[in-house]
Amino acid sequence: MPSTWYDAVVVGAGFGGLATALELTRRGARVALCETLNYPGGCASTFRRDGHAFEAGATLFSGFEPHQLFGRWIREHALPVTVEWLDPVVELRTPGLRLPVHRDRERFIASLCALPGAPVSAVRRFFELQEKVAGALWPLFDDPTLLPPLDVKSLLRHAGRAFQYPLLLRWLGRPLGAVLEHLGLTGFTPLRTYLDALCQITVQCNAAEAEAPFALAAMDYYWRGTGHVRGGIGRLAEALAHAVEARGGTVLLANRVKSLTRVPGGWSVASRRGELLARNVVANLLPKGVTRLLGLPPEQLPKLGALSGRIEEGWGAAMLYLVVKAPEHGDASAHHLELVRDEGAPFIEGNHLFMSISGAADEGRAPPGHRTVTVSTHVPLKTLARMPAEEQGRYLSGIQERMHEGLEQLAPEWMAGLTHTMTASPRTYQRFTQREGGAVGGVPRRAGLANYRGLGPMQVLDGLWLVGDSVFPGQSTLATAVGGVRTAASIASRG
Repeated sequence: MPSTWYDAVVVGAGFGGLATALELTRRGARVALCETLNYPGGCASTFRRDGHAFEAGATLFSGFEPHQLFGRWIREHALPVTVEWLDPVVELRTPGLRLPVHRDRERFIASLCALPGAPVSAVRRFFELQEKVAGALWPLFDDPTLLPPLDVKSLLRHAGRAFQYPLLLRWLGRPLGAVLEHLGLTGFTPLRTYLDALCQITVQCNAAEAEAPFALAAMDYYWRGTGHVRGGIGRLAEALAHAVEARGGTVLLANRVKSLTRVPGGWSVASRRGELLARNVVANLLPKGVTRLLGLPPEQLPKLGALSGRIEEGWGAAMLYLVVKAPEHGDASAHHLELVRDEGAPFIEGNHLFMSISGAADEGRAPPGHRTVTVSTHVPLKTLARMPAEEQGRYLSGIQERMHEGLEQLAPEWMAGLTHTMTASPRTYQRFTQREGGAVGGVPRRAGLANYRGLGPMQVLDGLWLVGDSVFPGQSTLATAVGGVRTAASIASRG
């Protein structure tokens, strides 16, 4: 092939795209990474407005222990990234409950068991089961070579772990609610509230609906290398983009890709800065974004059409971006709060809020003595799709008003010093992150065996791959990065 050809062009510098590009350059491939925005990170980015720096989404990030993917990259590539370990990692608040989730797993379980009316024996049995399931599944994230594509060595290692897998079979295709019912825990409100809140932000549905193995594994999220990146998660994204360049890759920010066209030997990528030719294209996009670039009707790509349908059963985000004066006697560290106003109502539309607050050491994000705050709540995409634009505006304004009320009720110490507010709808979120329709979180993992189809890297057409939170392993920043690493391995194996 001519020397102007790339082995791969990666479209989208979210963490799935960053991981694919970095792993391909590590394997000696010639790579170009294109991003529409002038900063990397996608949904896990840090952007600036009005002199302040905000996290695009309110969330937590895992994978920072030395043996985990982000921890290894920070060490191996000497990334200028500082991770702060928070304790508690997050605090759940309702009108009648304050439940800190400590870094020490046993301390957290003990705090649940100490609550009035707690069925201690059943709670401990639940967490024993949860720990076993998480112990079987989390190594797949800690060591991506255990995921497809599998070589002989990986298969042998799976054989050595086979004794851990039968436990999963009992709960495949069944909801987490069935586990709670089996153990007699459906009536223990604090645990149910905690699980509904956690599932809503990890597997994107409530505990009664969530696929049990996915949900039980996701419960370990807070105890698997979860930390705060000083300065914002965008610092990690920027460092990874520089690492791609340091290994010989080309990173093209503010370079929107306009179309993808098959040509002899590979693909033509039409971008703002001109044409790129590649043997492979990796799209760190939602399925609708891929069909748009291909200029094909969805029926010609049934796999992407089906995936888009599942995403449309999920969520957009209504956001508040705030600047607040820090409480006088508060902790200087970053904070994450999860707020639920009514435990009996759906955890959406302003009833359930996730709140990420910068730390005093996050220099440049807010004026001295102030913090930036990102607050999010889920909005059903189907509800929005049925509404005309004017009605959407009223609907979202009502949600954001309820968000303010929830913050005043459950996090008053942070609202007392409010100095600046910026609201965002799914449409605004799309502008900040380039997510089609402002969708967040990928495919809701509701109970069903369909969750286990397509567990490897996803090739849409010959030489065209999809990465991100809509494909396995999906959902979290760590999971999208792991998926990118395995997609790079699949591309490299093709020669």
